[in-house]
Amino acid sequence: MQGGKWVIAMKLFISADIEGCAGLAIPAEAHKQEAAYRPFAQEMTQEVLAACEAARDMGAAEIVVKDGHGDASNIDPLQMPDYVRLIRGKSGHPYNMMWGIDQSFDGVLYIGYHAPAGNPEFAISHTSTGNSLYIRLNGMYMSEFLMNTYTAASLGVPAVFLSGDSAVCSLARQQVPAIETAVTKAGVGGATICEPRHMVLERIRQGVKKALAKDLSACRVQQPEQFTYEVTFKDWKKAYQMSFYPGMEQVDTFTIRLVTGRWMDVVTAHCFVVY
Repeated sequence: MQGGKWVIAMKLFISADIEGCAGLAIPAEAHKQEAAYRPFAQEMTQEVLAACEAARDMGAAEIVVKDGHGDASNIDPLQMPDYVRLIRGKSGHPYNMMWGIDQSFDGVLYIGYHAPAGNPEFAISHTSTGNSLYIRLNGMYMSEFLMNTYTAASLGVPAVFLSGDSAVCSLARQQVPAIETAVTKAGVGGATICEPRHMVLERIRQGVKKALAKDLSACRVQQPEQFTYEVTFKDWKKAYQMSFYPGMEQVDTFTIRLVTGRWMDVVTAHCFVVY
């Protein structure tokens, strides 16, 4: 019981990235070897904490956080509360940013997400790496949000909340209409219009609370029966090399394609061909 009200204990999964966090606008700020990186790793930590605290207020008994950026050692583990388990580092499993999720979770939340490769509404839009010009999944530009939401859907876990730039928030609402979002900034060409940090943190807190107050099953996604996964690379030599991945065909000089009915085939291929 909290505040005189009975609450249902939830088990939640948080997948966190850095490019969609407040203020970050240029590649150097997302790269650990650069002097500009450290404040944004701290901001990533604070945005994850805001989501965790709000979820705890709404009855989350267990929260697993997956650090999903770069080498996955960005979030400060010493700042995590005792009800949070933080997964750092890369296991090598194809779930990547979602490694650690299973059917036991009630919902997944995304923090610090960003627009996909091919989207002009955020200066450093990309999908997983900078190697692709864009990636299409069943004709849609594939964001890390879309990919990870299908991973969650394959396990029956709904995607209930996302924070990030305005472009990925808009895409998330199109793809999961019941999802709650919190905008951290907006992009125009090579510029980024940043929202004040305290406002972003409050949006995350209130957005998470609103998301968890609803029927989470409304955010459950139905996967298609077949997937057409296409990567258009910036470098034709990379396209040629990756066309030899089992099941791939080369569509044109820069594009390869995989058609399958198994989601695991898609995420496994993705982990090999775009890195």
